[in-house]
Amino acid sequence: MYRLWKSTMSYLRRVFVVLATFSCLFFISACTATEGGAGESEPLLEGAAEQSGPGQPTGLQAKTLLTWLREPWGMDFLPDGRLLLTEKEGVLKIVTPADWSTVDVGGLPEVFSEGQGGLLDVLVHPDFSDNGLIYLSYSIALDGGSTTRVARARLAGEQLEGLEVLFTALPAYNERRHYGSRLLLDDGYLYITVGDRGNRKLAQDLSTHNGKVMRLTESGGTPEDNPFVGQAGARQEIYSYGHRNPQGIAKNPVTGAIWVAEHGPQGGDEINILKAGANYGWPVITYGEEYGGGKIGEGTHKEGLEQPLVYYTPSLGVGGIDFYVGDHYPQWQPSLLVSGLRLKRLNRLELDGEGVGRETRLLGNSDMRIRDVQVGPDGLIYLLADRSRLIRVEID
Repeated sequence: MYRLWKSTMSYLRRVFVVLATFSCLFFISACTATEGGAGESEPLLEGAAEQSGPGQPTGLQAKTLLTWLREPWGMDFLPDGRLLLTEKEGVLKIVTPADWSTVDVGGLPEVFSEGQGGLLDVLVHPDFSDNGLIYLSYSIALDGGSTTRVARARLAGEQLEGLEVLFTALPAYNERRHYGSRLLLDDGYLYITVGDRGNRKLAQDLSTHNGKVMRLTESGGTPEDNPFVGQAGARQEIYSYGHRNPQGIAKNPVTGAIWVAEHGPQGGDEINILKAGANYGWPVITYGEEYGGGKIGEGTHKEGLEQPLVYYTPSLGVGGIDFYVGDHYPQWQPSLLVSGLRLKRLNRLELDGEGVGRETRLLGNSDMRIRDVQVGPDGLIYLLADRSRLIRVEID
């Protein structure tokens, strides 16, 4: 009986080893199929409002370029076509498109990577070829909590040099959400979005940076024509206020206006056209409601408060935005591209004069939270899928 038991156990061990070896080989091959190179493609569907929506074929593919990213948040392209990409825990990667290999950049500042905080946006200076400058937004720990900070440095090879802090949002708070942190350089000015940090009334308080869009010089100074310069008790860097958690900013290449996208609560995500000194209403007016239901503020309209150009109910969960004016995708010129975290899709809004026209809903079948969208120097659209992937939208 013992010999039979021993023989059976020996046989089972051999079977286990074979199965384990096969599983390991399968896992390795599955990983290497997408890591460091082009991987699987998924069709883009038009009209798929939810991931279960049937949609219509578009002739487009979402091609996975990188996998196993750790909460990617922001990206920007270098003049030579390489891509800078942030991971929230505090890693900045250089991505080489020839083989989609990556290398981590050294010399980064320490970040506060908890809740929604961490290393967030990255921005390449338009004159990078001459000055080598990049900008980073990230959260830091201070006495009293954490806050949003922006710094710039020179990228020398694979190392940051000469890091200088340009802006720190004040005061700090214990809440670990709504850091904002999108960056834009335009005509020598640096725009920074900062969320309300989960303290909604601060968005109307000009003595704080919270719930605001800042406008600085590209070296961190305060422009003399900022709308609240000289106003007692107001932060001089503020350009607009009444925002909840703006995580998208881009310049309209047709009109020259700057557009800002922000998260609402339950419903009420907004896309706004930025105006100096304007109050965008949060939390006095909103198209959203409390989580679980319940009115916020005084309704959807109030004299003196701006109305959104576009609002989403239910929430799209807007992340980064970018404009498309190329000719690679037929009949897409010009469009606004809006990434969606909650409804897990990419929205394309046709531009109509100074406003928007028809909306097309893409990628609704992918079940991916789209954190950021950017048009690359090759004219193709690149996406960051939250917690996972770098994707390129291609014509099938």
